[in-house]
Amino acid sequence: VSDFLVGFLLMPLEIFRSTTCWVFGDVMCSVYWYLTGNITCASIGNIVLISVDRYVAICDPLHYPTRMTVVRIKHWICLCWFYAIFYDTLYLKDLLIKPGRYNSCYGECVLVINDIAGTADLVLSFCVPISVIIVLYMRVFLVAVSQARAMRSHVTTVTLQRSLNQTNKSELKAARTLGILVVVFLLCFCPYYCVSLVRDRNSSVAPNLMSVFFLNSCLNPLIYTMFYPWFRKAVKLIVTLQILQTGSWNKIYNLNAD
Repeated sequence: VSDFLVGFLLMPLEIFRSTTCWVFGDVMCSVYWYLTGNITCASIGNIVLISVDRYVAICDPLHYPTRMTVVRIKHWICLCWFYAIFYDTLYLKDLLIKPGRYNSCYGECVLVINDIAGTADLVLSFCVPISVIIVLYMRVFLVAVSQARAMRSHVTTVTLQRSLNQTNKSELKAARTLGILVVVFLLCFCPYYCVSLVRDRNSSVAPNLMSVFFLNSCLNPLIYTMFYPWFRKAVKLIVTLQILQTGSWNKIYNLNAD
């Protein structure tokens, strides 16, 4: 949902903002920047939640069904969005209190970040999430490798070996997909935050950097589409509105199980 909102809502507005005069007024400019921070923050949080899910699935598979229940996952996703709303309300409170305060003339829609807010955003939106993701992913990788070695040395029956190999391949595929997500995340977010370290913080956000910033949300669904057939089928059910039919949840659940 967060990645979809970036492509459906934020990118058209960003293209309009960076190529022509902003004619929607100061209030809508503040709303645009608030939604930009909110949705992208939720997208980053989703990647962190995916890494936690993969960590529990591979490092503690016996307790995964009891720890990662549907209700608990819903709660974590809601907390992710509530955190994004709370964080960006504090981060952009000056712009929300006084819309258009950074615009020097009519038709502008700019965001100026001061030193304190810029440093806090660098730590909370980039350093902390990427540190958590990398630590969990390295743990996942080491456990997956150790499991593969243990199976090669201790499996004695062909049936058990095939079953474990299939499980291992599934988890390794999930770990590999997470690794690709992390690399894409770094490639898309590093330019923005690296420039924010060296430039004058009391300057507006460059449009070309925002475009690279949004690129991450465009690539995430493509990565899942390439690696997960069940994701493609689930999206088809949603796009064709079959999700509204009775029993659609069972269809998606079965696709995920496959």
